[in-house]
Amino acid sequence: MSQAPESIEVSVDDLIELSVIAPAFNERECITPLIERIRDVFTPLNIPFEAIIADDASTDGTTEQLLQLAEQYPWLRIVRLEKNSGQTAAMDAGFRAARGRVWATVDADMQNDPGEIPRLMAMLSPEVDMVNGWRQKRSDNFLRKIQTKIANGVRNKLSGENIQDSACSLKVYKRQCMDGLTLYKGMHRFFPTLVKMRGYTVIEVPVSHHQRMYGVTKYKFGSRVVRAFVDLLAVRWMKKRALRYHAKELTPERRAEPAPARVNS
Repeated sequence: MSQAPESIEVSVDDLIELSVIAPAFNERECITPLIERIRDVFTPLNIPFEAIIADDASTDGTTEQLLQLAEQYPWLRIVRLEKNSGQTAAMDAGFRAARGRVWATVDADMQNDPGEIPRLMAMLSPEVDMVNGWRQKRSDNFLRKIQTKIANGVRNKLSGENIQDSACSLKVYKRQCMDGLTLYKGMHRFFPTLVKMRGYTVIEVPVSHHQRMYGVTKYKFGSRVVRAFVDLLAVRWMKKRALRYHAKELTPERRAEPAPARVNS
């Protein structure tokens, strides 16, 4: 029998302003530049923040590098998965540990710039619950760009969406967008759709994209095309079968007491 993921209990009193969450698998060379960039961006802002690195059972010394950095930076938290479980699982582990009212996600390979996060945070409002990054000018090779363009086109066609770059890891969310959402393997590619299904508003804005500083991509695109397509069909089914209705409670005193809209999550 499979065991449900553990959550770290976070009370309302423990909430802080921001959690920056990054999944990492064998990113030893990138980790120090990432943490130092987060330090340089957020320390001057004087807001309560934390950086959560979800270590997906790295074997290259990433864990040891993180522990050394955590001795310098008390805002750095390390959540290590017991075995390599994939990008969605690593992000879910980070979400379950996060104490921020706002969550921001980036990749650990420094292709996303954490310096973009304050700009995206400023776009959150009563009308905007999530800001999705769009790598409009990607620093990838030609084949990778074509693969991604085709994948986004197929994804939008089958899911009925118009998201330009659903797989971009640079995203900013109000906590309630993702808090408590049950995720499944491969679902990190569909976060904007899942958030919309919960009744929240998503916008998309262009963000910078940089070449990898070190190493190669660990979560590869080509080897997961079939799996991603199957995941897409699952999301399409979920979207079509989601419960959407409004109900009112009737009482003798108040014949039409409004009740909250039901949105399946």
